[in-house]
Amino acid sequence: MNLQILKKIRVVISLIFFVSFLILFFDLSFTTQSVFSKYPLYFQFIPSLQKFITAFSFASAGFILVIFLTFFFGRIYCSTVCPLGILQDIIIFFKKKIKRSNYKFSAAWEKTRNTILILTVILFLFGISFGINLLDPYSNFGRILANIFRPITVEINNLISFLFEKINLYIVNPLEFSGLNLFSLVFSISIFVLIFWFSIKYGRLYCNSVCPVGTFLGILSKVSLYKIALIEQNCISCGDCETVCKSNCIESETQKVDFSRCVGCFNCFDICPSIGISYVQRYTTKSKGKSSLIKNSTRRNFLKNIGIFSFGANLILKAQQKIEVYKDSKIPVIRNTPISPPGSISISNFNSKCTACSLCVASCPTQVLQPSFLEYGMLGIMQPRMDYLTSYCNFDCVICSEVCPTGAILPQKLEKKQLIQLGKAKFVKENCVVFSQKTDCGACAEHCPTKAVEMIIDKTVNLKAPFLNEEICIGCGACEHACPTKPYKAIYVEGNEKHIFAKKPKTEKLNEKVDYKEDFPF
Repeated sequence: MNLQILKKIRVVISLIFFVSFLILFFDLSFTTQSVFSKYPLYFQFIPSLQKFITAFSFASAGFILVIFLTFFFGRIYCSTVCPLGILQDIIIFFKKKIKRSNYKFSAAWEKTRNTILILTVILFLFGISFGINLLDPYSNFGRILANIFRPITVEINNLISFLFEKINLYIVNPLEFSGLNLFSLVFSISIFVLIFWFSIKYGRLYCNSVCPVGTFLGILSKVSLYKIALIEQNCISCGDCETVCKSNCIESETQKVDFSRCVGCFNCFDICPSIGISYVQRYTTKSKGKSSLIKNSTRRNFLKNIGIFSFGANLILKAQQKIEVYKDSKIPVIRNTPISPPGSISISNFNSKCTACSLCVASCPTQVLQPSFLEYGMLGIMQPRMDYLTSYCNFDCVICSEVCPTGAILPQKLEKKQLIQLGKAKFVKENCVVFSQKTDCGACAEHCPTKAVEMIIDKTVNLKAPFLNEEICIGCGACEHACPTKPYKAIYVEGNEKHIFAKKPKTEKLNEKVDYKEDFPF
């Protein structure tokens, strides 16, 4: 087989996946995500693993296929499927157009990458997704697109719409933009700068020193059936393969390949002038000398570190979940429980499964889903929450439940979603303009989709004031978002730790009889 064709195949597959993710995060019409998202997301390792644990269905077991392929061919996932890995390859590609890169073999950062993997696994086993949230390659890629590049796309769309309107063309619709979470933006920029710098200076160092998925697949690749190795009989020791190895894992002088760090880019096959490098079976022996494959010299240290860090895992504490929503108001509003998306079942379930990839944030038409800061506690940083200051949850929308790749938000039928009670509305009488300014309002009641808020005459002011029916309230936040009082709201939603079902609102029947014989009965 001509091994040079492997690079071409890899490039085509990786571009298909990369473009797929660009479509998911940059579709401003919100029509693609719910239909198309399941296909590229199926093969993302951490989201697929999380969803498999949640649903225990082989329909969401793409990570098993990744493990299977790794046992056969090594870390081909890292260069063909992982969007963050593909992003690094694109940066390296354009960097080479400016200046040629000559990579050299370097020793692996074994302690660093194994420590990061161990901590991430321990936190995961304790039901804490903090490590995954920060380090999962797909989630970091999603945050980079959602927090940095998507807002730019929205602004460009609005600029084009504005310019077209000047010449009476209305083919591009302007979009509202509700702002960004500062912490999530800063974190996304920091990760992007780190990855950009690593890619320019050191190739795939991030994948082989920071990424826990890369480290885990690297451990599996040590026992893969086929490995890349130098062939002594054919190798002319030109060193070309070493200069193009983005993982810095080929040492041409000693004819060794650290296959645990190889990401399967196949650049070495493409440049080798003598067919001196090839895929060989793991148990293949050479006629001259020993195999050039590096042995696993760190397995015992790896297991020892697991024991050390397991002891310290119990010391991790959650930050206080109470947050003050507003400032400088007569009656401060303190939300004791944050609000997780419909379909997340409960706060604890959502926190343990969400990887903060921000796909639901980018897909939410009303932009009510926003990255959190400390609302879920320190360990839930950047996981999406319902931010009713920004917007409200559309009564007729289930997109977030359809695009979630991890099972943190389970798919919901519209009829069921419309009864999920995320929280209950609470009324702060002193903040309401009806009582503080003796003014008619009713904005909260007008926007409530279930009519859980009604306006009833209050004798103390002789005006209609809000009256809440918590049994039919679903906690969508429409009342809170519509409330005009500043800086504090007169009505807000207190989240439910565990979601329950609200009662169906009563429907009134019209008793008026209509004479259908008339030409215009209405």
